Amino acid sequence: MFVAWRDLRSARGRFVLIGSVVALITLLVGFLAGLTGGLATQDVSAVLGLPGDRLVLQQPVDGKPSFSESSIGTSTVAAWRDAAGVDEVTPVGIAQGRATAEGRAAAPRSSSAVAVALFGVPHGAPGSMTTDLAPTTDETVGLSSGAATDLHVGVGDRVTITGTTYRVATVGGDAWYSHTPVVALSPDAWAQADRRLGGDGAPTVLAVSGTPDWTAAAARTHTAAASPLMSLPALQTFTSEVGSLGLMIVMLFGVSALVVGAFFTVWTMQRSADIAVLKALGASDASLVRDALGQALVVLLVGIGVGIGLVSVLGALAGGALPFLLSPLTTVLPATVMVVLGLAGAAVALRTVTRADPLTALGSNR
Repeated sequence: MFVAWRDLRSARGRFVLIGSVVALITLLVGFLAGLTGGLATQDVSAVLGLPGDRLVLQQPVDGKPSFSESSIGTSTVAAWRDAAGVDEVTPVGIAQGRATAEGRAAAPRSSSAVAVALFGVPHGAPGSMTTDLAPTTDETVGLSSGAATDLHVGVGDRVTITGTTYRVATVGGDAWYSHTPVVALSPDAWAQADRRLGGDGAPTVLAVSGTPDWTAAAARTHTAAASPLMSLPALQTFTSEVGSLGLMIVMLFGVSALVVGAFFTVWTMQRSADIAVLKALGASDASLVRDALGQALVVLLVGIGVGIGLVSVLGALAGGALPFLLSPLTTVLPATVMVVLGLAGAAVALRTVTRADPLTALGSNR
Protein backbone atom coordinates (compact mmCIF):
# COMPACT_ATOMS: atom_id res chain seq x y z
CA MET A 1 0.00 0.00 0.00
CA PHE A 2 3.05 2.33 -0.23
CA VAL A 3 2.03 3.87 -3.54
CA ALA A 4 -1.63 3.98 -2.52
CA TRP A 5 -0.91 5.90 0.69
CA ARG A 6 1.42 8.25 -1.20
CA ASP A 7 -1.32 9.00 -3.72
CA LEU A 8 -3.87 9.57 -0.97
CA ARG A 9 -1.56 12.11 0.68
CA SER A 10 -0.32 13.90 -2.42
CA ALA A 11 -3.64 14.14 -4.30
CA ARG A 12 -6.01 14.85 -1.43
CA GLY A 13 -8.29 17.07 -3.49
CA ARG A 14 -9.13 14.35 -5.99
CA PHE A 15 -9.78 11.75 -3.33
CA VAL A 16 -11.85 14.18 -1.26
CA LEU A 17 -13.91 14.83 -4.38
CA ILE A 18 -14.58 11.15 -5.13
CA GLY A 19 -15.15 10.49 -1.41
CA SER A 20 -17.74 13.27 -1.36
CA VAL A 21 -19.46 11.79 -4.40
CA VAL A 22 -19.54 8.36 -2.72
CA ALA A 23 -20.91 9.93 0.47
CA LEU A 24 -23.70 11.71 -1.45
CA ILE A 25 -24.66 8.54 -3.33
CA THR A 26 -24.67 6.64 -0.04
CA LEU A 27 -26.88 9.34 1.47
CA LEU A 28 -29.33 8.99 -1.42
CA VAL A 29 -29.34 5.19 -1.25
CA GLY A 30 -29.64 5.08 2.54
CA PHE A 31 -32.36 7.70 2.75
CA LEU A 32 -34.34 6.07 -0.04
CA ALA A 33 -33.93 2.66 1.64
CA GLY A 34 -35.14 4.12 4.94
CA LEU A 35 -38.11 5.75 3.23
CA THR A 36 -38.93 2.49 1.45
CA GLY A 37 -38.75 0.59 4.73
CA GLY A 38 -40.93 3.17 6.47
CA LEU A 39 -43.56 3.08 3.74
CA ALA A 40 -43.54 -0.72 3.72
CA THR A 41 -43.96 -0.79 7.50
CA GLN A 42 -46.96 1.53 7.32
CA ASP A 43 -48.40 -0.70 4.63
CA VAL A 44 -47.98 -4.21 6.04
CA SER A 45 -47.01 -4.19 9.73
CA ALA A 46 -50.49 -5.27 10.87
CA VAL A 47 -50.46 -8.18 8.41
CA LEU A 48 -47.00 -9.29 9.52
CA GLY A 49 -48.25 -8.94 13.10
CA LEU A 50 -50.98 -11.56 12.67
CA PRO A 51 -50.44 -14.92 14.40
CA GLY A 52 -50.20 -18.24 12.63
CA ASP A 53 -47.91 -20.12 10.28
CA ARG A 54 -50.00 -19.30 7.20
CA LEU A 55 -52.49 -16.62 6.21
CA VAL A 56 -55.45 -17.96 4.27
CA LEU A 57 -57.25 -15.79 1.71
CA GLN A 58 -60.10 -16.50 -0.66
CA GLN A 59 -58.80 -17.78 -4.00
CA PRO A 60 -60.75 -16.12 -6.84
CA VAL A 61 -61.55 -18.11 -9.95
CA ASP A 62 -59.58 -15.67 -12.08
CA GLY A 63 -56.71 -13.63 -10.71
CA LYS A 64 -54.68 -13.58 -7.53
CA PRO A 65 -55.83 -13.41 -3.89
CA SER A 66 -56.41 -9.92 -2.53
CA PHE A 67 -56.96 -8.65 0.99
CA SER A 68 -59.39 -6.05 -0.31
CA GLU A 69 -61.61 -8.65 -2.05
CA SER A 70 -61.24 -11.74 0.16
CA SER A 71 -64.34 -12.96 2.00
CA ILE A 72 -64.27 -16.28 3.85
CA GLY A 73 -67.56 -17.95 4.78
CA THR A 74 -68.35 -19.95 7.89
CA SER A 75 -68.16 -23.26 6.01
CA THR A 76 -64.61 -22.46 4.89
CA VAL A 77 -63.62 -21.53 8.44
CA ALA A 78 -65.08 -24.82 9.71
CA ALA A 79 -63.28 -26.79 6.97
CA TRP A 80 -59.91 -25.36 7.97
CA ARG A 81 -60.58 -26.06 11.65
CA ASP A 82 -61.42 -29.66 10.82
CA ALA A 83 -58.37 -30.17 8.60
CA ALA A 84 -55.87 -32.70 9.94
CA GLY A 85 -52.82 -31.08 11.48
CA VAL A 86 -54.42 -27.68 12.14
CA ASP A 87 -53.88 -26.44 15.68
CA GLU A 88 -55.47 -22.98 15.64
CA VAL A 89 -57.61 -20.94 13.25
CA THR A 90 -58.12 -17.23 13.93
CA PRO A 91 -60.62 -15.43 11.65
CA VAL A 92 -59.70 -11.77 11.16
CA GLY A 93 -61.85 -9.19 9.43
CA ILE A 94 -60.25 -6.20 7.69
CA ALA A 95 -62.02 -3.12 6.37
CA GLN A 96 -61.21 0.51 5.70
CA GLY A 97 -63.24 3.13 7.58
CA ARG A 98 -63.11 6.42 9.43
CA ALA A 99 -63.17 7.24 13.11
CA THR A 100 -63.98 10.40 15.05
CA ALA A 101 -62.86 11.23 18.57
CA GLU A 102 -65.37 12.06 21.29
CA GLY A 103 -65.09 13.19 24.90
CA ARG A 104 -62.23 14.85 26.72
CA ALA A 105 -59.80 14.69 23.81
CA ALA A 106 -62.15 16.52 21.47
CA ALA A 107 -59.68 19.24 20.53
CA PRO A 108 -60.45 21.25 17.38
CA ARG A 109 -58.26 19.03 15.18
CA SER A 110 -59.58 15.77 16.68
CA SER A 111 -63.21 16.45 15.75
CA SER A 112 -62.58 15.57 12.09
CA ALA A 113 -62.74 11.99 10.89
CA VAL A 114 -59.50 10.02 10.62
CA ALA A 115 -58.95 7.20 8.12
CA VAL A 116 -58.36 3.92 9.98
CA ALA A 117 -58.12 0.21 9.27
CA LEU A 118 -60.81 -1.73 11.13
CA PHE A 119 -59.66 -5.17 12.28
CA GLY A 120 -62.12 -7.67 13.70
CA VAL A 121 -60.01 -9.72 16.10
CA PRO A 122 -61.36 -12.28 18.61
CA HIS A 123 -60.28 -11.82 22.21
CA GLY A 124 -58.08 -14.69 23.39
CA ALA A 125 -56.46 -15.29 19.98
CA PRO A 126 -52.77 -16.28 19.99
CA GLY A 127 -50.71 -13.32 21.06
CA SER A 128 -49.18 -11.03 18.43
CA MET A 129 -48.77 -7.31 17.82
CA THR A 130 -52.15 -7.17 16.06
CA THR A 131 -54.21 -9.56 18.18
CA ASP A 132 -53.00 -7.91 21.39
CA LEU A 133 -55.24 -4.95 20.43
CA ALA A 134 -58.38 -7.13 20.58
CA PRO A 135 -61.04 -5.69 22.92
CA THR A 136 -62.92 -7.87 25.40
CA THR A 137 -66.43 -6.56 24.62
CA ASP A 138 -68.45 -5.35 21.65
CA GLU A 139 -68.68 -1.85 23.14
CA THR A 140 -64.92 -1.27 23.32
CA VAL A 141 -62.07 -0.94 20.85
CA GLY A 142 -58.30 -1.27 20.93
CA LEU A 143 -56.24 1.41 19.23
CA SER A 144 -52.80 1.19 17.76
CA SER A 145 -50.45 3.95 18.87
CA GLY A 146 -50.81 5.63 15.48
CA ALA A 147 -54.60 5.68 15.72
CA ALA A 148 -54.48 7.07 19.26
CA THR A 149 -52.09 9.81 18.13
CA ASP A 150 -54.15 10.77 15.07
CA LEU A 151 -57.39 10.82 17.07
CA HIS A 152 -55.80 12.50 20.13
CA VAL A 153 -57.41 10.01 22.49
CA GLY A 154 -56.33 7.64 25.23
CA VAL A 155 -57.73 4.81 27.34
CA GLY A 156 -61.21 5.69 28.59
CA ASP A 157 -62.02 8.13 25.78
CA ARG A 158 -64.66 7.44 23.16
CA VAL A 159 -64.49 7.18 19.39
CA THR A 160 -67.26 6.96 16.82
CA ILE A 161 -66.98 4.50 13.93
CA THR A 162 -69.71 4.14 11.29
CA GLY A 163 -72.18 5.90 13.57
CA THR A 164 -71.52 3.77 16.66
CA THR A 165 -69.60 5.04 19.68
CA TYR A 166 -67.04 2.82 21.41
CA ARG A 167 -64.88 3.25 24.51
CA VAL A 168 -61.13 2.95 24.09
CA ALA A 169 -60.05 -0.06 26.19
CA THR A 170 -56.39 -0.32 25.21
CA VAL A 171 -53.69 1.49 23.25
CA GLY A 172 -51.14 -0.90 21.81
CA GLY A 173 -48.22 -1.04 19.40
CA ASP A 174 -47.61 0.72 16.11
CA ALA A 175 -49.76 -1.43 13.78
CA TRP A 176 -50.55 -0.17 10.26
CA TYR A 177 -52.47 -1.51 7.30
CA SER A 178 -52.38 0.12 3.86
CA HIS A 179 -50.98 3.35 5.39
CA THR A 180 -53.79 3.68 7.92
CA PRO A 181 -53.50 2.98 11.67
CA VAL A 182 -55.31 -0.05 13.06
CA VAL A 183 -58.42 0.02 15.24
CA ALA A 184 -59.40 -3.39 16.62
CA LEU A 185 -63.03 -4.36 17.27
CA SER A 186 -64.62 -7.56 18.47
CA PRO A 187 -65.70 -9.91 15.63
CA ASP A 188 -69.41 -9.10 16.10
CA ALA A 189 -68.83 -5.36 16.29
CA TRP A 190 -66.57 -5.53 13.24
CA ALA A 191 -69.15 -7.52 11.25
CA GLN A 192 -71.81 -4.88 11.97
CA ALA A 193 -69.43 -2.07 11.01
CA ASP A 194 -68.43 -3.90 7.83
CA ARG A 195 -72.07 -4.28 6.78
CA ARG A 196 -72.65 -0.57 7.36
CA LEU A 197 -69.68 0.06 5.07
CA GLY A 198 -71.18 -2.12 2.35
CA GLY A 199 -69.45 -5.43 3.13
CA ASP A 200 -70.90 -8.82 3.96
CA GLY A 201 -69.46 -9.07 7.50
CA ALA A 202 -67.47 -12.22 6.68
CA PRO A 203 -63.83 -12.55 7.83
CA THR A 204 -61.17 -11.42 5.39
CA VAL A 205 -58.31 -13.73 6.33
CA LEU A 206 -57.63 -16.76 8.50
CA ALA A 207 -54.47 -16.99 10.58
CA VAL A 208 -53.81 -20.74 10.71
CA SER A 209 -51.26 -22.54 12.87
CA GLY A 210 -50.23 -26.18 12.60
CA THR A 211 -48.72 -28.65 10.16
CA PRO A 212 -51.49 -29.67 7.75
CA ASP A 213 -51.09 -30.44 4.07
CA TRP A 214 -51.39 -26.78 3.11
CA THR A 215 -51.75 -27.37 -0.63
CA ALA A 216 -54.47 -30.00 -0.26
CA ALA A 217 -56.41 -28.01 2.35
CA ALA A 218 -56.24 -24.85 0.24
CA ALA A 219 -57.41 -26.68 -2.89
CA ARG A 220 -60.26 -28.34 -1.01
CA THR A 221 -61.50 -25.02 0.44
CA HIS A 222 -60.82 -22.87 -2.67
CA THR A 223 -58.44 -20.66 -0.72
CA ALA A 224 -54.77 -19.66 -0.90
CA ALA A 225 -52.45 -20.28 2.04
CA ALA A 226 -49.09 -18.53 2.32
CA SER A 227 -46.75 -17.32 5.03
CA PRO A 228 -47.34 -13.76 6.25
CA LEU A 229 -44.33 -12.52 4.29
CA MET A 230 -45.37 -14.28 1.07
CA SER A 231 -48.91 -12.94 1.50
CA LEU A 232 -47.80 -9.32 1.14
CA PRO A 233 -48.26 -9.19 -2.68
CA ALA A 234 -51.99 -9.62 -1.97
CA LEU A 235 -51.89 -6.01 -0.74
CA GLN A 236 -52.45 -3.92 -3.84
CA THR A 237 -50.25 -1.00 -2.78
CA PHE A 238 -47.31 -3.04 -1.51
CA THR A 239 -45.89 -4.37 -4.79
CA SER A 240 -46.16 -1.07 -6.67
CA GLU A 241 -44.63 1.03 -3.90
CA VAL A 242 -41.77 -1.27 -2.96
CA GLY A 243 -41.11 -2.19 -6.60
CA SER A 244 -40.73 1.39 -7.82
CA LEU A 245 -38.61 2.54 -4.87
CA GLY A 246 -36.53 -0.64 -5.02
CA LEU A 247 -35.82 0.02 -8.70
CA MET A 248 -34.52 3.48 -7.80
CA ILE A 249 -32.21 1.97 -5.16
CA VAL A 250 -30.85 -0.58 -7.65
CA MET A 251 -30.19 2.19 -10.19
CA LEU A 252 -28.32 4.20 -7.56
CA PHE A 253 -26.22 1.14 -6.74
CA GLY A 254 -25.36 0.86 -10.43
CA VAL A 255 -24.45 4.55 -10.62
CA SER A 256 -22.14 4.21 -7.61
CA ALA A 257 -20.29 1.28 -9.22
CA LEU A 258 -19.88 3.21 -12.49
CA VAL A 259 -18.69 6.40 -10.78
CA VAL A 260 -16.13 4.64 -8.59
CA GLY A 261 -14.97 2.44 -11.47
CA ALA A 262 -14.56 5.42 -13.82
CA PHE A 263 -12.61 7.41 -11.23
CA PHE A 264 -10.14 4.65 -10.42
CA THR A 265 -9.75 3.69 -14.09
CA VAL A 266 -8.67 7.23 -14.97
CA TRP A 267 -6.55 7.52 -11.83
CA THR A 268 -4.77 4.22 -12.54
CA MET A 269 -4.06 5.25 -16.12
CA GLN A 270 -2.49 8.48 -14.85
CA ARG A 271 -0.15 6.55 -12.56
CA SER A 272 0.74 3.90 -15.15
CA ALA A 273 4.34 5.15 -15.22
CA ASP A 274 4.70 4.60 -11.47
CA ILE A 275 3.21 1.14 -11.82
CA ALA A 276 5.65 0.33 -14.63
CA VAL A 277 8.56 1.42 -12.42
CA LEU A 278 7.36 -0.84 -9.61
CA LYS A 279 7.07 -3.78 -12.01
CA ALA A 280 10.54 -3.06 -13.35
CA LEU A 281 11.80 -3.21 -9.77
CA GLY A 282 10.19 -6.63 -9.34
CA ALA A 283 6.76 -5.87 -7.86
CA SER A 284 4.30 -8.66 -8.53
CA ASP A 285 0.88 -8.18 -10.12
CA ALA A 286 -0.74 -9.45 -6.93
CA SER A 287 0.91 -6.77 -4.79
CA LEU A 288 -0.07 -4.03 -7.25
CA VAL A 289 -3.67 -5.31 -7.31
CA ARG A 290 -3.78 -5.25 -3.50
CA ASP A 291 -2.37 -1.72 -3.61
CA ALA A 292 -5.07 -0.50 -6.02
CA LEU A 293 -7.95 -2.26 -4.28
CA GLY A 294 -6.71 -1.15 -0.86
CA GLN A 295 -6.70 2.45 -2.05
CA ALA A 296 -10.27 2.07 -3.36
CA LEU A 297 -11.38 0.42 -0.11
CA VAL A 298 -10.05 3.31 2.00
CA VAL A 299 -11.89 5.89 -0.12
CA LEU A 300 -15.08 3.81 -0.10
CA LEU A 301 -15.05 3.22 3.66
CA VAL A 302 -14.54 6.91 4.43
CA GLY A 303 -17.14 8.12 1.93
CA ILE A 304 -19.74 5.47 2.83
CA GLY A 305 -19.13 6.01 6.55
CA VAL A 306 -19.85 9.73 6.19
CA GLY A 307 -22.94 8.99 4.07
CA ILE A 308 -24.38 6.47 6.55
CA GLY A 309 -23.71 8.90 9.40
CA LEU A 310 -25.72 11.57 7.59
CA VAL A 311 -28.50 9.04 6.92
CA SER A 312 -28.69 8.18 10.62
CA VAL A 313 -28.85 11.83 11.68
CA LEU A 314 -31.35 12.91 9.02
CA GLY A 315 -33.41 9.75 9.50
CA ALA A 316 -33.71 10.39 13.23
CA LEU A 317 -34.78 13.98 12.52
CA ALA A 318 -37.25 12.98 9.79
CA GLY A 319 -38.76 10.08 11.71
CA GLY A 320 -41.47 12.27 13.20
CA ALA A 321 -42.51 13.79 9.88
CA LEU A 322 -41.89 10.97 7.41
CA PRO A 323 -42.47 7.19 7.50
CA PHE A 324 -38.74 6.46 7.88
CA LEU A 325 -37.28 3.15 9.08
CA LEU A 326 -33.85 3.47 10.68
CA SER A 327 -32.43 -0.04 11.14
CA PRO A 328 -29.48 -2.20 10.04
CA LEU A 329 -31.58 -3.19 7.03
CA THR A 330 -31.60 0.43 5.80
CA THR A 331 -28.05 1.39 6.90
CA VAL A 332 -25.63 -1.52 7.27
CA LEU A 333 -27.01 -3.51 4.32
CA PRO A 334 -26.87 -0.63 1.78
CA ALA A 335 -23.40 0.30 3.05
CA THR A 336 -22.16 -3.27 2.54
CA VAL A 337 -23.62 -3.42 -0.97
CA MET A 338 -22.01 -0.06 -1.78
CA VAL A 339 -18.59 -1.34 -0.66
CA VAL A 340 -18.93 -4.52 -2.73
CA LEU A 341 -20.13 -2.68 -5.85
CA GLY A 342 -17.52 0.04 -5.42
CA LEU A 343 -14.73 -2.53 -5.25
CA ALA A 344 -16.23 -4.26 -8.29
CA GLY A 345 -16.11 -0.95 -10.15
CA ALA A 346 -12.53 -0.33 -9.03
CA ALA A 347 -11.60 -3.82 -10.21
CA VAL A 348 -12.22 -2.65 -13.78
CA ALA A 349 -9.05 -0.58 -13.46
CA LEU A 350 -6.94 -3.64 -12.62
CA ARG A 351 -6.43 -4.42 -16.28
CA THR A 352 -4.28 -1.30 -16.53
CA VAL A 353 -2.28 -2.46 -13.50
CA THR A 354 -1.60 -5.97 -14.73
CA ARG A 355 -0.77 -4.84 -18.29
CA ALA A 356 1.65 -2.07 -17.35
CA ASP A 357 4.89 -2.58 -19.32
CA PRO A 358 8.11 -2.38 -17.25
CA LEU A 359 9.97 -1.29 -20.39
CA THR A 360 8.02 1.95 -20.28
CA ALA A 361 9.84 2.83 -17.07
CA LEU A 362 13.19 2.16 -18.83
CA GLY A 363 12.39 4.57 -21.65
CA SER A 364 11.83 2.02 -24.41
CA ASN A 365 9.27 4.28 -26.05
CA ARG A 366 11.79 7.08 -26.55
